[in-house]
Amino acid sequence: MILPIYLYGQPILRKVCRDIPLDYPGLDQLISDMFETMYHADGVGLAAPQIGLEYRLIVVDLDPLKKDDPTFAGFKKVFINAYITEKDGEEASVEEGCLSVPDVHEKVPRNNRIRIRYLDENLVAHDEIYEGYKARVIQHEYDHIEGVLFVDLISGIRKQLIKSKLNNMLKGVVKCKYKVKAVGKR
Repeated sequence: MILPIYLYGQPILRKVCRDIPLDYPGLDQLISDMFETMYHADGVGLAAPQIGLEYRLIVVDLDPLKKDDPTFAGFKKVFINAYITEKDGEEASVEEGCLSVPDVHEKVPRNNRIRIRYLDENLVAHDEIYEGYKARVIQHEYDHIEGVLFVDLISGIRKQLIKSKLNNMLKGVVKCKYKVKAVGKR
């Protein structure tokens, strides 16, 4: 089922999420719905707060980008109760966008390497290291479960330049090709 994506200004996007109970009813269906919602919106990652849930649950699929980088082929992951335990490596600023902040793309500084602990969709524990674009995407989605949006990480000058777009989102003035839940709209 395709779910509405919560947009900038929705309070859920600012909450630090709690672990999802491992006996959560319909967890498999929720994960499936998150992937379907993400694909419908042409995203490569989605976090539970973006669909209105205050849980540490992330889905990522970089396979659609395999033409740009063959190492993305088959990179489809579920991160349940994820915790980044290390960030290091070179910091780089690369342009990012977000399904919860449509029509805004900005350069965001992030570390090139992370270590993350999580459970997969089969509730198997992992402690893994990711680098490069994989680390960037995971950090972006991880920020969502920590109540952080990518626009929080850009320079003050850039924030001023996108202020009118963000204010319009707060008023519900936004056009998306996917189902959304905006603040100013009922």
